[in-house]
Amino acid sequence: MARKIGPLAAATTLVAAALATLASPISPAHATEQPATGNFTWTTAPGIMPAWDSAGISLVGVSPASVITNQTTNTARVNLPVIAKASTANATAGGFRFVNIETGEQVRCSVPTVDTRARVVDCVLPSGYNAAVFEISAIDERTKLNTETTRTTIFQGIELRIINREMANRLNDDLDTSVFSASVVIGDGTLIVTRAR
Repeated sequence: MARKIGPLAAATTLVAAALATLASPISPAHATEQPATGNFTWTTAPGIMPAWDSAGISLVGVSPASVITNQTTNTARVNLPVIAKASTANATAGGFRFVNIETGEQVRCSVPTVDTRARVVDCVLPSGYNAAVFEISAIDERTKLNTETTRTTIFQGIELRIINREMANRLNDDLDTSVFSASVVIGDGTLIVTRAR
């Protein structure tokens, strides 16, 4: 019988899986998970929301994450709280769902992990397995702010795309649409992560 796990346990599993896929010389001692705070926010690129709206696809937040739609700019802003860090993998809580509002079909991206070295955003999918859903195709700026007790890293200008044609096809199939493509930028984000020194 399958056992449900909470968001923190799922995030821990996801961070571990993301770290296992990294081809880097970092030793396990340097990849220890630690609690972290902050957030990963991304806003849909121009033209994305109109395209999704015309296809009947809605973007919905999964608590404690949120999605706020701006009717004036016709964009949606996703806000995901950061809860843990292991090397360059940053686990968040909650998630978001793509929903076909006509058929009710949906794809949920749970406890996304943002890995700034592997340049991916992993999600736990409805199947229970994690997969890289987004590619980080660019990071414009990185800033570090340290105090006596904390270290904060800020990544700005994080450009997001669907990671590949296979994932775009999977989203299209699962949502009964044709609106997803790996060839377009879907959003621009900022990641702020603070952890103890």
